[in-house]
Amino acid sequence: MHEMSLMSDLMSKIEKVARTHGGGRVVRLQVTLGALSHFSAEHFSEHFTQASAGTLADGAELDITLSDDIHDPHAQDVLLRSVEVADR
Repeated sequence: MHEMSLMSDLMSKIEKVARTHGGGRVVRLQVTLGALSHFSAEHFSEHFTQASAGTLADGAELDITLSDDIHDPHAQDVLLRSVEVADR
């Protein structure tokens, strides 16, 4: 359940950024997975593929950084660091 909530929030942010930048297809994302987010890079990729199907982010390349700092205030979060949107 926690993963679904994180992915829903992330997809909302991605769609908002894409719309703000002309509504083109999202080609690349940079995310940081908090140490307590319950995601490995592989697990996140699987959830992202499912969550992004049929959206502007469908097929986007992922650049994933894993944090190991359990004391970071964002240790439970998935942080969106950048979104690259293709020109329409």
